[in-house]
Amino acid sequence: MTELPATIDLNPSGAHPESSIIWLHGLGADANDFVPIVEHFNILEKYKVRFVFPQAPVRSITINNGMKMRGWYDIFKLELAEEEDQLGIQESERLLGMLIEREIELGTPSNRIILAGFSQGGAMSLYTGLRYPKPLGGIIALSSYLPLANHFEKDRKAENQNTPIFMAHGLFDPVVPLMLGQMSKAQLEKLGYFIEWHSYSMPHTVIPQEILDIGTFLEKLM
Repeated sequence: MTELPATIDLNPSGAHPESSIIWLHGLGADANDFVPIVEHFNILEKYKVRFVFPQAPVRSITINNGMKMRGWYDIFKLELAEEEDQLGIQESERLLGMLIEREIELGTPSNRIILAGFSQGGAMSLYTGLRYPKPLGGIIALSSYLPLANHFEKDRKAENQNTPIFMAHGLFDPVVPLMLGQMSKAQLEKLGYFIEWHSYSMPHTVIPQEILDIGTFLEKLM
């Protein structure tokens, strides 16, 4: 049995949340990375929302000369989609699935659970959310892309065909190229998914306007 990943859990709106947001960090960061973003969302004034920030496993990252750091999967090349760590991606999918099930067991229906993430975390949110066999409340993928895209059409689950998806990307992203994000968007739209797409004049980061737009998206989901 795979062990549930460590998490930072914030429940500023009460002990019995109406919704849960599972937010995944990027490569080399940790569960603390996006904790400060919570205070910027006005939804907490109106709704009981639980935030869950999971800790990725420590692994050797090939492109960084094998240096060990927290990551949801290995990166082999600068061209992210050219050679992918299928086993690592699938293992992290299992971890994220366990976290979703934990939230369900704690009383949050699956369709009130939102997956969110930055970079690798956003990629895992897309990958897991659209393959998950129960309907989810929404997916937020920031500066990311759809991993293992060639397998997606046969692996996707009908339960999340209509799940709202927020994708955002920097116009000058040197880590996850804008074109890769756009290709993922186009692939999903071709298969009938609705994407709320935003692009910003920024590199591989998150900016205040993006946080405002995420807050508006979350407000609609609530």
